[in-house]
Amino acid sequence: MSNDKDTTVGQTIFVPREVAGNEPRVAVSPDTVKRLVGLGFGVTVEKDAGSLSRIPDEDFRQAGAAIGQAADAAKADVVLKLRRPTAAELKTYRQGAVVIATMDPYGNEAEVAAMAKAGITAFAMEFMPRITRAQSMDVLSSQANLAGYRAVIDAAAEYDRALPMMMTAAGTVPAAKVFVMGAGVAGLQAIATARRLGAVVTATDVRAAAGEQVASLGAKFIMTDALKDASGEGGYARELTDDEKKAQAELVADHIAKQDIVITTALIPGRPAPRLVSAQMVKSMRPGSVVVDLAVERGGNVEGAKAGEVVTTANGVKILGHLNVPGRVAASASLLYARNLFAFLETMVDKEKQALAIDFEDELVKATMLTRDGAVVHPNFAGSAKGAEPAPKAAPKKAPARRKAAAKPASPELKQGEPASGTAAGTGGAKRTSSASARKPATRKSGGEA
Repeated sequence: MSNDKDTTVGQTIFVPREVAGNEPRVAVSPDTVKRLVGLGFGVTVEKDAGSLSRIPDEDFRQAGAAIGQAADAAKADVVLKLRRPTAAELKTYRQGAVVIATMDPYGNEAEVAAMAKAGITAFAMEFMPRITRAQSMDVLSSQANLAGYRAVIDAAAEYDRALPMMMTAAGTVPAAKVFVMGAGVAGLQAIATARRLGAVVTATDVRAAAGEQVASLGAKFIMTDALKDASGEGGYARELTDDEKKAQAELVADHIAKQDIVITTALIPGRPAPRLVSAQMVKSMRPGSVVVDLAVERGGNVEGAKAGEVVTTANGVKILGHLNVPGRVAASASLLYARNLFAFLETMVDKEKQALAIDFEDELVKATMLTRDGAVVHPNFAGSAKGAEPAPKAAPKKAPARRKAAAKPASPELKQGEPASGTAAGTGGAKRTSSASARKPATRKSGGEA
């Protein structure tokens, strides 16, 4: 290992067009490009990198970036991405390059080892600690917020009735009943959005503290008396006992049968998604009802959900298994993600010298760093690179000429914590199938994952 503080890294940033999973988001915005240039970085954005997020190349150019090609990654000292680099991309990175992205390392240990072998210093943004200082860097929260919003919009589009109550001369249209399972960031945003659209909303969570948040949004909180509280570490839920699971399932089964729309958001990083809705529960719902599974990429909360598809069951219930739900709101998601990355990278910059100065003892760095100096260094994955030869150290680069400092940017917007779903990855679209009976979904991993 090298010294605990490295000030020899250069100042060239490359932002590629994402190549994995038809990802429409981009890792910078014109605003963050301007701020990065102000910190002394030279920024190159690959041609058309922002086109699917409604950011034309000219906007990046006017903000101070150069427009380049994928091959420009070989000259970059820092690479900002949405997803973990592919094997082909790794071959184009120079040894010692800093790569910041959502890495989706769980279940992808071989890919983590490959990053170590390539000699890059990789940071996983989804491992950002849940502390006040890191709120503006929390990609899980920023992307889950949009996923919760989009889940309601997708459900409303599939539901063949109006959501709000409407009183007309021809009669009254009753309000739709929406049930949200999981009151983390995605769940709370789903509740707020459904309420704004006029639905009658109920929600459940195994953490008792979530009840106040649900009530503050105008929804009714339901929780079984047998489950006092299942709060775990980091704001996530702990594993339920068998008795608690049974009691919660009984409560949910009775409630779901009366609902028009059900949205599930339960997801704990690094673990398969818990099964919340059984095929029998789906069978009890009325024809035309809609179920949205935001955890489908990790196996799903709903039996019968299929990753990347809209399944219609024999009794006429639609189960939505869209992939990369934040990517379905790509323009907004990119702006928030770009601010998250900028806020993190800014902590690594010596503003007086206008040079990247990574403090490897910083708690944010220690929590998010996956690989360094040819080794997997994150404690959760330290065994991933066994047998891999350490990459030779890159020769130090001379710092470029000092640039004129720009005005100090405003602090990035703070985001709420406690995500219930990650920044999902995938195609963002869904194939439609019909099924005579609910089928067990295949476990899907976020191929480069939010």
